[in-house]
Amino acid sequence: MENANHSLKDKISAATLLVALGIIYGDIGTSPLYVLKAVVSTNPLNEQLIYGGISCVFWTITFQTTFKYIYLTLKADNNGEGGIFSLYALVRRYGKFLVIPTILGASTLLADGIITPPISVSSAIEGLGNVEGLAHIPTVPIVIAILSGLFFFQRFGTHKVGAIFGPAMLVWFLMLASLGLSQIVHYPQILKALNPAYALSFLTHYPNGFVLLGAVFLATTGAEALYSDLGHCGRKNIRITWLLVKTSLMLNYMGQAAWLMNLGEGALLAGRNPFFEIMPPWFLLIGIAIATMAAIIASQALISGSYTLINEAMNLNFWPRVAVRQPSEVKGQIYIPSVNIMLWLGCIMVVLFFRNSSNMEAAYGLAITITMMVTTYLLTYFLLFRLRWNKFLVSVLLLLFASIEITFFIANIHKFPEGGYITLFISAFYIFIMYSVYSGRRISNRFTKFVDLGAHAPAISELSEDDQIPKTATHLIYLTKANSRHEIEEKIIKSIFAKNPKRADVYWFLHIHRTAEPYTLNYDVSELIDDKVIKVNINVGFRIQPRTELYFKKIVQELIQNKELNLHMRPDGSTKYNNEPDFKFVVIEKFLSVENEFALGDGILLNTYFLLKHLGLSDEKAFGLDKCDVIIEHIPLVYQPISNVTLTRK
Repeated sequence: MENANHSLKDKISAATLLVALGIIYGDIGTSPLYVLKAVVSTNPLNEQLIYGGISCVFWTITFQTTFKYIYLTLKADNNGEGGIFSLYALVRRYGKFLVIPTILGASTLLADGIITPPISVSSAIEGLGNVEGLAHIPTVPIVIAILSGLFFFQRFGTHKVGAIFGPAMLVWFLMLASLGLSQIVHYPQILKALNPAYALSFLTHYPNGFVLLGAVFLATTGAEALYSDLGHCGRKNIRITWLLVKTSLMLNYMGQAAWLMNLGEGALLAGRNPFFEIMPPWFLLIGIAIATMAAIIASQALISGSYTLINEAMNLNFWPRVAVRQPSEVKGQIYIPSVNIMLWLGCIMVVLFFRNSSNMEAAYGLAITITMMVTTYLLTYFLLFRLRWNKFLVSVLLLLFASIEITFFIANIHKFPEGGYITLFISAFYIFIMYSVYSGRRISNRFTKFVDLGAHAPAISELSEDDQIPKTATHLIYLTKANSRHEIEEKIIKSIFAKNPKRADVYWFLHIHRTAEPYTLNYDVSELIDDKVIKVNINVGFRIQPRTELYFKKIVQELIQNKELNLHMRPDGSTKYNNEPDFKFVVIEKFLSVENEFALGDGILLNTYFLLKHLGLSDEKAFGLDKCDVIIEHIPLVYQPISNVTLTRK
């Protein structure tokens, strides 16, 4: 099935190319709205600034987007899926310390995603200021209304409006190219700016040229989101459509630059946006409408990408379990209510805090440089250990991209006091959550003791036949973390025998194994005692939300239909009054014992983990179990027991 999906995504047709245009390029495709405006900013115009800025933009897109992401990073597809967690799943077994960089990269990507919808929509709506009679129209309420509407409609899914994304973005890119060409014909000398000598001169001789690299970097911020959306379209479709996208982007950038050159030496931009200035007056309202549509599509791509990222984080044990819904039958399309609210609040606060896109530019891009550095780091492991490339070649590539990205990071540092601290603080919040969940789960698992199931099998069989013990259920199903066929948690054995023994006709031990592949869904069955003790392993891909009870009942049906394990010959607990089989799932949850006395760091970590676990989905909801079929048991976790207790008897 996975291979079929992979080959389907790599099919090339007009339809698949159109889908790629609509889904992949929203973020990077709307960068002409603000990049050149940010580069020129308040500086007096001259050839060194304009030619140097355009040259830096071209070579940044060439090295970072085209070479690193389109050519190299897209090779790192996990059964057709992309993104930082997919890359981590591919390489995690090759390095012990890859988890921390992965958390860092994912957190900064999520944080910078909060500023992308506001800056894109604000930049588009601010074009209304160029329309006669609308120069002083307040844009903040319009931007908030558009973003709020966008987040509200997430619950209904995007499959209905998604059909127009491709044609809309095709119109957008054709508009970019046409507007750019209309200016280049008046100043064709601008094509000389593609010479890298202008970029070098800009960085070495122009005052504050190095600092302005932070604005240049905005031209490639969407490259990371592009990789995350790989699974929607396939590598080949992305690479082919990129030819049109890059050409359109550069034509528009150079068209804006040509218009700036025509303003003359020493002119000031004075708050004007070259993107809208190159539009003929009769086309302005149409252009603003198309730009707003493109900004909404860009925002949608970031929102959908954030859902996917959080879902992967949850399934790889980096995020507390939260409700995940599928608003349509489209594979991979999900909606996470808690994340939707979190993103909406974040975007609205960004709009209210910065007020306009020029202020947002100052904060945009700092966090995403960290994500790109992490991707480079993980990519080297992929090239070395998965593709087995030459070590010297990989080292050269690492040095090249690390040099570029560290340079951009240093250039973006000046954004910290101008608003960059906001995205870094949001990143720190995400990092704290991910690290707490990951570390807390590891500590909890460390105190999970496994025993040999075979050693307890005779006692389980004896209990099953003991009529003096009331029957708990005909089929008793324990969720277990044990990968091995012959092992089981000690706490499960205690649950079966301790205090009130749990008698059943059949004991099932069900293990959900998260695979490194995105959409795996298969199982295997082992019979440890004939028709009495049965172990089931269900392999679930990290992009699938598990529905454990549904899977289990389907497995039992298949076993009965195939006349395996003789289940078809024995009663299942149903009666003439109720034809439902008698299933009971047992979920054992840990809680922090009052007997603990924590060191400061461990206390913060574990208390945060258990608080997030409490605030998130319960285990029965997270694993897809119906409440009526579940028995919940609680056991204490004693991590650091109080050692010095002095009691004096009177």
